[in-house]
Amino acid sequence: MFEFLRSKPAKILSIFFLVQAAAFYGMSRTEEVHIVNPLKTFPTEFGTWSMINEGTVEKEVMDILKADEVITRAYADRSAQQMAHLFIAYFNTQRTGKAPHSPKNCLPGAGWLPVVNDRINITIPGREVPVEVNRYIVARGEAKSLVLYWYQTHRRTVASEYSAKVFTVVDAIRYNRSDTAVVKVTIPIREGVDNEKATEIASQFVRSFFDKLLPFFPA
Repeated sequence: MFEFLRSKPAKILSIFFLVQAAAFYGMSRTEEVHIVNPLKTFPTEFGTWSMINEGTVEKEVMDILKADEVITRAYADRSAQQMAHLFIAYFNTQRTGKAPHSPKNCLPGAGWLPVVNDRINITIPGREVPVEVNRYIVARGEAKSLVLYWYQTHRRTVASEYSAKVFTVVDAIRYNRSDTAVVKVTIPIREGVDNEKATEIASQFVRSFFDKLLPFFPA
């Protein structure tokens, strides 16, 4: 028996149970929910972009989404030649079954088919390390759109859904918090604009507001 306890499978099993116990402890404690600035106060102008429309999310959708705060806005650049849609859903805790929905699951359900599915890095002025985000180019009939999205917390920007879930457990154990947001940027790909040009336009939009987003997630 003691030989088994010293075996590799036994050690792996022990580590698994320790991690499971730590995760249970971290996720079962009463969370210190941090107050953030209301998303409705997010800037309506930044860089060369200005808000042209603020949408609302239907109650039926909110009941499924279960987000604590949501903004859905359309912005246009000064030339009025390009539009971008910004969607942010904030969850002040994930301990009660609430969690961000991946756009990869929502878009196909709306009839959009994936054309490109990868990740890109976006350089942000004043930041040494670029942020990694998901790039999703979808088509429905003749229409094409480019979607950039990621998961944002007070400490990090995460592209991977799997990594975001792992960090949720880590933060719950270490900091007793699991607040997060999914941030999604969508731009229509106009005729004559290729995928790389559309990616640069969307990246420029993200650069314009990224640092303004972070104060909504206090440490």
